[in-house]
Amino acid sequence: MLKMTNIYKTFNPDTVNEKQVLKGLNLELEDGDFVSVIGGNGAGKSTMLNMIAGVHYPDLGSITLDGEDITKLPEHGRAKYLGRVFQDPMMGTAANMEIEENLALAYRRGQKRGLSWGITKEEKELYVENLKMLDLGLESRLSSKVGLLSGGQRQALTLLMATLKQPKLLLLDEHTAALDPKTASKVLELSEQIINANSLTALMVTHNMKNAIQYGNRLIMMYEGRIIYDVSGETKKSLHVSDLLEKFEKASGGEFANDRMILS
Repeated sequence: MLKMTNIYKTFNPDTVNEKQVLKGLNLELEDGDFVSVIGGNGAGKSTMLNMIAGVHYPDLGSITLDGEDITKLPEHGRAKYLGRVFQDPMMGTAANMEIEENLALAYRRGQKRGLSWGITKEEKELYVENLKMLDLGLESRLSSKVGLLSGGQRQALTLLMATLKQPKLLLLDEHTAALDPKTASKVLELSEQIINANSLTALMVTHNMKNAIQYGNRLIMMYEGRIIYDVSGETKKSLHVSDLLEKFEKASGGEFANDRMILS
């Protein structure tokens, strides 16, 4: 479903602020893979997601999605293929619009716009059924402004919006980092439920090693712009946080680059 080949990316080249973020990154995802991604700050995790989404283009290398070369495809051109949930719950929704209006925008992702009724009766029924799955009572609040929702409710709604059209690839960029532990756990459970129910292919960046082990069928660890560890199946299920810390310690020469990753 996804193939990233020999990806290099340097920001601010030939300046004092030059930073080489990706250094020959190679990654392949099979259809239906749910991959958790861990690594310290500066490992290249978010840059990798931005590269897939078209926010940045690689200096070298190629990106193929479901057999189509999207390396130079602009960000808006990839919208119909991708769903994305950001760390900030406020980024994925329009606060001044109603819940059903936000869902209608998501439902039309990648389609041409025309002049017609904004939301049909059939669509409204679809939104209600999908909102019921979240179990947050939002199905009875279709006309409520999204800005009135809590951070957890907005993130759950964003997750639903990102998967409403069943994207070829779902990108989860630390999508529970800004939530309290109880709400984060709920959103993670919803993520797994939606991914499994729709057989989606997903990449989930997280700093929480326990979550990385618990969720998904595969785990990769990044360090200095490369993948240094890739594990799946029963081997992944049997992992412990101490195993991941040991791997990271060896790669970093014994110096942990990110306290947040260790503490979480």
